[in-house]
Amino acid sequence: MDHTFERSAENPDIVTVNMGPSHPATHGVLRLVLKLEGETVEKCVPHLGYLHRGMEKIAENRTYLQFIPYTDRMDYLSPLAANMGFALAVESLLDVEVPARCAMIRVICCELARLGSHMLWLGTHALDLGAATVFFHTFKDREWHYDLVEDLTGARLTTSFSRVGGVMHDVTPEWLGRLREFADAMPGRIDAYESLLTGNTIWMQRTQGVGAISEADAVSYGMTGPALRAAGKEYDIRKARPYSGYENYEFEIPTGTEGDIYDRYLVRLEEMRQSARILQQALDNLPDGPVSVDDPKIFLPPKKKVLTSMEELIHQFMIVTEGFDCPAGEVYHATEVPKGELGFYIISQGGKSPYRLRIRSPSFNNIATLPHLVEGGLIADVIANIASLDPVMGEVDR
Repeated sequence: MDHTFERSAENPDIVTVNMGPSHPATHGVLRLVLKLEGETVEKCVPHLGYLHRGMEKIAENRTYLQFIPYTDRMDYLSPLAANMGFALAVESLLDVEVPARCAMIRVICCELARLGSHMLWLGTHALDLGAATVFFHTFKDREWHYDLVEDLTGARLTTSFSRVGGVMHDVTPEWLGRLREFADAMPGRIDAYESLLTGNTIWMQRTQGVGAISEADAVSYGMTGPALRAAGKEYDIRKARPYSGYENYEFEIPTGTEGDIYDRYLVRLEEMRQSARILQQALDNLPDGPVSVDDPKIFLPPKKKVLTSMEELIHQFMIVTEGFDCPAGEVYHATEVPKGELGFYIISQGGKSPYRLRIRSPSFNNIATLPHLVEGGLIADVIANIASLDPVMGEVDR
């Protein structure tokens, strides 16, 4: 049935309308069927699947290495973090541990991705509610972030930087110096963002007490990330189940008390400060050493050696064309990405591809709360609630 505009026969005051899948404030191809009585949302039904690409089934027909670029295209606002999550899951299956320098470079990438993702969230969230100035500030700084990402990986969006067994290549001293400038500047930049919004009367009226969810309800829905912490639950995988040496960093887990849009905003702002703090610690303590495991059957050899050594050329040819074997078994590995818990569940029967792959993406569970957040509220608050959840449909429609 076409729900574009339909008046209820039982109650002519109830009108059913579509919001999306092409509405700019749905942050992607999300469709909401809303039943409205005047400006009040009586019922909200999210419809997904407009971006479905069958990634989990594709993974079962690709080698582990070949699936890395697909992780870029899930949460395409933080591909560096998704690459790392999948690589860690496969490394758990292989029972290999990357060198200390590699682990710290991955942490740098993950926190850089968190800052970039949150900058985009803040700019578009503010723009959705009419605060255009914030958008200009955050996107100017996000270009700075993207310059760093591009200089590191060669790409702005689809990075494929973390590989099974290591990272694509080492970082240079020049790049680390530029990253230091970025990390040192970010606390002041975040203060500037906050000065435009936190005490702004219009912003407070649009966000305080709107879209509230209790801690118990948030947990029951499977919410994770900033949205869960804003409801009062102090749960962050970097603290609860540390990986890549996160237990060695000093950082706080910001939480809220009301679980409303305003708290979700404040939690993410503080997360950005904590990410800058982690970056500074990583830069202070980055050890020397290799950035990949010393196993030519798992990790691609350096390009320079491929061009000068027949043995290295053969190793590259075998990994690229046939992949590497993983032992039989199963593993679930979760990481704390900007949206929440990103988990990869792999079942292996041996061989070069997963027998089954299941991805636990944070945006999928977070979007499930939309009816709870918006029903009984105003249609204008639907926009604010979607923005406050920061969904990316690429990881919802896997």
